Amino acid sequence: MSSPQPRSSAFRPLAPPRNLTRTLIERLSAEILDGTLAPGAKLPTEPEMMAALGVSRTVIREAVAALRAEGLVVTRQGVGAFVASDVRRRPFRIDPDGLQSIGEVLNVMELRTGVEVEAAGLAAERATPESLRRIERALAAIDRAVAQDEAAVDEDYAFHRAIADATGNPQFARFHEFLGRFVIPRQSVRAARGHMANPRAYLEMIQGEHRAILEGIRERQPPAARRAMRRHLENSRKRYRRLAAEG
Repeated sequence: MSSPQPRSSAFRPLAPPRNLTRTLIERLSAEILDGTLAPGAKLPTEPEMMAALGVSRTVIREAVAALRAEGLVVTRQGVGAFVASDVRRRPFRIDPDGLQSIGEVLNVMELRTGVEVEAAGLAAERATPESLRRIERALAAIDRAVAQDEAAVDEDYAFHRAIADATGNPQFARFHEFLGRFVIPRQSVRAARGHMANPRAYLEMIQGEHRAILEGIRERQPPAARRAMRRHLENSRKRYRRLAAEG
């Protein structure tokens, strides 16, 4: 005989927070992941959840749809929603709603470092003349943006993306596309520039780091390219930590 499942606390009335759907998603996700809601367990019906939670049908449907997208729930037409049989194998993803501060972005930047350092080394080994020109054009675009007193956020992204493309491995480009849009905290960068005595000097310093990366790739020196990329990303994390401390 199987042991009784722990009594779930997920299905109790929700207080009126600013986002009922997000609160329900977080509550159900936590109980699915800690085993309170066991694999294969059937969720209550929509009317049952509406009555228990005190929320609308829309909130229930949006939460179940989000859990299904996360791989935590499966639905069977005409039968209902069930906890997925193997929730630990759900697809990897980063929730943009979870990156609300510089501190949270830093965790993703550490992951990015592992990928981009290797990308710089592979680009130094494999870059074609055309892919090298794309990196050079991206660097020149940053120079133009800096000269116009712009933040150069999109141009910075394009520079790193060009290096990912230069690896010749499409998985680097895909992973960079996945991470890149979450990694650059646009509002934080622009707010920080607004408090700097000399924002252009700050961006030119970063450009010096970019040029070192390009030089390693151009000279076909993978160790130098990796060192330059690691130095750049470590310095970026330090800069964002300072912003977090000041903020």
